[in-house]
Amino acid sequence: MHFRFIRTLLFALVVLSMSAASAHAGVGVLITVGPPPLPVYEQPICPGDGYLWTPGYWAYDYDVDDYYWVPGTWVMAPEVGFLWTPAYWGWGGDRFVFYDGYWGPHVGFYGGINYGFGYFGLGFEGGRWDGGHFFYNRAVLNVNVDVIHNVYNTTVFHETVSHVSFNGGNGGIDVRPRPEEEAAAHDRHIGPIAAQTQHIQAARANVQLRASVNMGKPAIAATARPGEFSGHDVAAAREAGGSYTPANRGANVSKASNPVHPHDLPPVEHPAAPNTGNPKLDQKYQQQQDKLVAKQNQERDKLQQEQENEHQQLAKQKANDAKTQQVEQKHQQQTQQLQQKHDQQRQQLQQKVQQTRPSKK
Repeated sequence: MHFRFIRTLLFALVVLSMSAASAHAGVGVLITVGPPPLPVYEQPICPGDGYLWTPGYWAYDYDVDDYYWVPGTWVMAPEVGFLWTPAYWGWGGDRFVFYDGYWGPHVGFYGGINYGFGYFGLGFEGGRWDGGHFFYNRAVLNVNVDVIHNVYNTTVFHETVSHVSFNGGNGGIDVRPRPEEEAAAHDRHIGPIAAQTQHIQAARANVQLRASVNMGKPAIAATARPGEFSGHDVAAAREAGGSYTPANRGANVSKASNPVHPHDLPPVEHPAAPNTGNPKLDQKYQQQQDKLVAKQNQERDKLQQEQENEHQQLAKQKANDAKTQQVEQKHQQQTQQLQQKHDQQRQQLQQKVQQTRPSKK
């Protein structure tokens, strides 16, 4: 999926500024049909001490215009004291916007979505760090006490069980960030680690996890470890969280003719494999191409976050339409300049490869 890392740490009132902006700027990638309800499933048993639960969620694959389920899984925390803030979808006035999850010392805003297993819409009730060790709340997490001894048991009461998978809009969860969640947005954060990224890629490649195929009831709803999609530790969904009718394929997404933000751009192009006639040279150029693609994705992510930070400032300032339009025009210029720079870089590398090809006699 190529929405990758639309990294916003604070929903707040950003959606208002995005709505105003869309009235004046070129429309980007629009997902106008929300994700399916969250499926009902059992949590696999925790595989070992130090693993933290990351709940499953619906992601989107622009290549096939379809949502797909990213199974919940247990992940080793990247640092002692860090907790996971789940990803979520929010209505942005004219589109559904994806907010990626992240690691940090406090749990931030995740749309008020009830993912279960300690993530009931506000904070995390599944455990806590103490003295360099993570203590698991057995009341909400599936832990084998014969293996993991740092546990406690605190019953958590939550009034309603909701399977709604997005914030705002028609039928979405109607909550906004609390002060402590806004404060968490300013902590030091780490994005999804490599194991999580690979887990997402594996889910995207699995046709059975697409919403149009499983109708909101994925056969792989949760796993004990990232990327382990088979075996006795895989949990299937017991039932869908509600009715779901897939949108007409291609009707959900509108492509941008004038991209405003990096996530509106098409995926970074992967050049054709080098063929100079020299295997060692081909390998060298292939490594350079892979490095360039990774660098360009990083630069897109960086600019995307910078622009979204400006969206947050506009929302806090309650900026008028004229100011919002001015900022969006600047964003469009920045995005186009970045795209031109990346096109030139790819062309230069391709020319370098072509110049080393043996001439035809």
